[in-house]
Amino acid sequence: MDETPFFNNDAIVFGILMLLLGAVFYTSSRKTGFWAKFYKIVPALLMCYLLPAILNSLGIIDSENSQLYYVASRFLLPASLVLMTLSVDLKAIFNLGPKALIMFFTGTIGIVIGGPLAILLISTISPETVGGIGPDATWRGLATLAGSWIGGGANQAAMLEIFEYNPEKYGGMVFVDIVVANLWMAIILLGIGRTKAIDKWFNADASAITELKNKVEHYTKSITKNPSLTDYMVMLSIAMGAVGIAHFGADNISTFLTSNFEIFNDKTSAFSSFTSTFFWMISIATVIGILLSFTKAKKYEGAGASKIGSVFIYILVATIGMKMDLTMIFDDPGLIAIGLVWMSIHAILLILVAKLIKAPFFFLAVGSQANVGGAASAPVVAAAFHPSLATVGVLLAVMGYVVGTWSAYACAILMQIASGS
Repeated sequence: MDETPFFNNDAIVFGILMLLLGAVFYTSSRKTGFWAKFYKIVPALLMCYLLPAILNSLGIIDSENSQLYYVASRFLLPASLVLMTLSVDLKAIFNLGPKALIMFFTGTIGIVIGGPLAILLISTISPETVGGIGPDATWRGLATLAGSWIGGGANQAAMLEIFEYNPEKYGGMVFVDIVVANLWMAIILLGIGRTKAIDKWFNADASAITELKNKVEHYTKSITKNPSLTDYMVMLSIAMGAVGIAHFGADNISTFLTSNFEIFNDKTSAFSSFTSTFFWMISIATVIGILLSFTKAKKYEGAGASKIGSVFIYILVATIGMKMDLTMIFDDPGLIAIGLVWMSIHAILLILVAKLIKAPFFFLAVGSQANVGGAASAPVVAAAFHPSLATVGVLLAVMGYVVGTWSAYACAILMQIASGS
């Protein structure tokens, strides 16, 4: 495949993504015929994710030199969180109970033990795949994966610094991260279309989630109105104004911490994760949305605030899908095999615990993505169930930042033992 994409102008690529999103939504709205049957099997959200991935894999578009994901994750994501949190009912979210936290920490444990178990299993088939000495040791590189899959980019960078993996080989680990994490997200999105069947198999009581969704929907209906241009302008001003405040706060908090506390400058410290501007940006945007839910701004939900937020989320989904290159699966089968086994252990543990405690699939999906995907994808998955649930994804993703470095460090030590180093 030619490494130069057919379209490398972001304006053109964005136009293509929007055409794809429009086509998916139009065809999924059909109530009869082929498309009605198709979307009973394949969720529309999954198509919004897979179609850009296919175009990227074919070399038609390319995410490597594109700024679309950056714009979507840094501008549209925080804006969507504000708009979808306007109508949040915090008390109802807390009434969801402890199962959300149980599934989140189950996902964390799955990553911690999955790494060393994957090394042990793959070493029996291909010892050279898990070998290496010094900075080239495979377990050191996999430590960066553990950081990424329990927290995100900041934790991943911390693991790279702590275990001093060979920077020249680091790209291979990033590649495994992208392929495996995106494949797992695709499976979760596929599962969302079968939520009722999965919940039935889990014997799960999803009444609290349903009650929260119904409560929000009832409130929305009670205040629904035909939005005016003024309503749209006010909603966008609230959202984008909050984005500006979130960026301003994130930059200043990060600078303050690094300038005044030496421990935050130490890349080997777990506290270094808190210098991530992305972490603070998402946190501040969510807090702004929650605070606004106690004001008259809450009534803008009746004018379609969460629908605008959902538009932003779907654009983000398309840009995430654009980062996926399906052909990369065959580039380094050994490392990919480790990643797939590792993620399978994470998934199996989540399924077993969900079955044991009768947790709804929502908690499994969001608990997993809060670990593996972090703040960029946990709200996306939560919002796929209902826009009002996006806040649950954010809160769990923030938890991932908190426990990420310590958990990833423990996983790395276990992988070192498993590899015999």
